[in-house]
Amino acid sequence: MSQNPLNLAVRFLLEIAALIAMGYWGWTQHAGALRFALGLGGPLLAAVLWAILRVPNEPGAPGHATVPVPGWLRLLLELALFTFAAWGLFASGATTAGTIFAIVALLHYAVSYDRVWWLIKY
Repeated sequence: MSQNPLNLAVRFLLEIAALIAMGYWGWTQHAGALRFALGLGGPLLAAVLWAILRVPNEPGAPGHATVPVPGWLRLLLELALFTFAAWGLFASGATTAGTIFAIVALLHYAVSYDRVWWLIKY
C-alpha cells in the first residue's frame, strides 16, 4: 500500500508541510539572528538529513543512499521530524494545523504499514 500513488503524494505533501511548519515555528518564536537560523536553517538542515540519511535499496526510493542507515534509524528520523513539525505548529499557536498535520501523518504511517514493517526489519 505504501507505493500507491495517492499515498506517495500524501507523503510528499507531509514532507513539504513539515519543512514549512519547522520554518514557521523558528520564524515566529524567535527574533534577530536566531529567527533566521531556526526559521531558514532549521528546515534546510532537516531537508538535508532527510535526503542523505537513507536506507539502501528501499523500495520506491529514488537514487542511492548517500549515507546508508538502518531502517529503524530512518523511521526514527522521520517520526522525529514529523513530531517536531506538529509540536512546532502547536507551540506557534496553530493548534488546528498541528492537529490536522499530526492526524494525517499518523494515518499515512498506518496506511504505509508495509513500509514501516520493512524499515523495522531491515
